Amino acid sequence: MSQTLLEMAKDLVLAQIHTQNITPESIQGALHNTYETLQRLEHSESPGENGHGQGASPSLGDRAVDWKSSITRHAVRCLECGETFKQLSARHLSAHDLDPRSYRVKYNIPRTQSLSARAVTARRRELAQQIRPWELAPSKQDAEAKTKTPPKTQAKTAKTTSPRTRAKKAAARS
Repeated sequence: MSQTLLEMAKDLVLAQIHTQNITPESIQGALHNTYETLQRLEHSESPGENGHGQGASPSLGDRAVDWKSSITRHAVRCLECGETFKQLSARHLSAHDLDPRSYRVKYNIPRTQSLSARAVTARRRELAQQIRPWELAPSKQDAEAKTKTPPKTQAKTAKTTSPRTRAKKAAARS
């Protein structure tokens, strides 16, 4: 850093003094609080045991984010801002100037991975199995209509009747 933490804290408190009405008694407390906050930020940005910041925000260029931990059973956490949702929508991602594809690329998420909570994905899977939309598709109905065979002849149906029924019909003819 080009400035020390104390210089940065002093500059921040001076800026607060110019923009807000701070009493002389509260200047020392504001300076102390600002300095402690800067110390915590510096500590969280320093490399931790696992090689990246302990509390650093992943949106600050840290691409080694564990995206798997952001998708839980009942929620998915946005790796840009940290908010939790049931599903990361394109609308939310557009607030970060991203679309789902660029979000996946940025955080190395496979394109087959859903950006929704695991419970939501499981429920959608269940509904799809119940509704079976692939069977309702017009293309499948057209294909089935083309493969249907012409109606069977009368002689063919006689062979499929039971022997008892055939005996009754034969007795009725005589």
